[in-house]
Amino acid sequence: MEYVIENSKLKVSISTKGAQMKSIRNQAGKEFLWQGSKNTWEESAPNLFPYVGRLTKETYMFHGKEYHMGIHGFAMLKEFTILEQKEDCITFTLEDDEETRIQYPFSFQFCVTYRLQENEIIITYEVHNKGKKTMYFGLGGHPGFNVPMKDNLNFEDYVIEFEDQTEPIQIGMSEDCFVTENNRKFLLEEGKYLHLKHDLFDNDAIILKDMGKKVTLRSEKGKEEITMLFSNMKYLGIWHWPKTIVDYICIEPWTSLPSRKGIVEELTTQKDLIKLEAKRKYINRFSIRICS
Repeated sequence: MEYVIENSKLKVSISTKGAQMKSIRNQAGKEFLWQGSKNTWEESAPNLFPYVGRLTKETYMFHGKEYHMGIHGFAMLKEFTILEQKEDCITFTLEDDEETRIQYPFSFQFCVTYRLQENEIIITYEVHNKGKKTMYFGLGGHPGFNVPMKDNLNFEDYVIEFEDQTEPIQIGMSEDCFVTENNRKFLLEEGKYLHLKHDLFDNDAIILKDMGKKVTLRSEKGKEEITMLFSNMKYLGIWHWPKTIVDYICIEPWTSLPSRKGIVEELTTQKDLIKLEAKRKYINRFSIRICS
């Protein structure tokens, strides 16, 4: 089931499955969110919890016991319920159940709130540890945006603009999308631009750290642009389906990384996972600003 929030600038549709945005339109009716394709990527904007990326052998350890989980965790596959709804704001919630506890042995509540503020969508994640033991998790967003945003333009007419004085580091990744030790400087044109080309993603996602706190997707040939702000997200994934020509780009703020190549991670020691003590709450957010 889908729910709609709107204001004088934007109209946003969100599905109860995964609490995933399915549409972002301005009040003229222009669609900015990728609508999915069975030929490549079927999603639009999944929420990633309680893990980001792939686990080696789809497996991790927790205090010596083995657990199994698919790519990007399970939240995107689960039905959420509505906790609160207003005209311009809605909160979805997911709690642990028998199915999740087989994959992830923690008692939790995961809330996703979408709030409209003028031409901006503020997405807030809240994780409540309902159990008696410390829980470990990663989370992030994965929105895909239509590119080009204007008729008669091409994918290659667009850039992702970073903040001034940004010197991002590209995380080394194996061919099968696991973390390696081969990090390197990621050079931006004129110190701030990544010009989009389809072959950028022939080896899958570009994953960055030290990338600043915002990026803007835009073209000099059009007025439409999308700015993403993510002040408390350590990593940024940039992706579209590898080795294809498709009309979208994903800009993905993450708190953590996939597993290391060839290593079945112990959850309590994996770098960057959030450590949340019993009965405590964790909050993080990012936003999407639409200019059209």
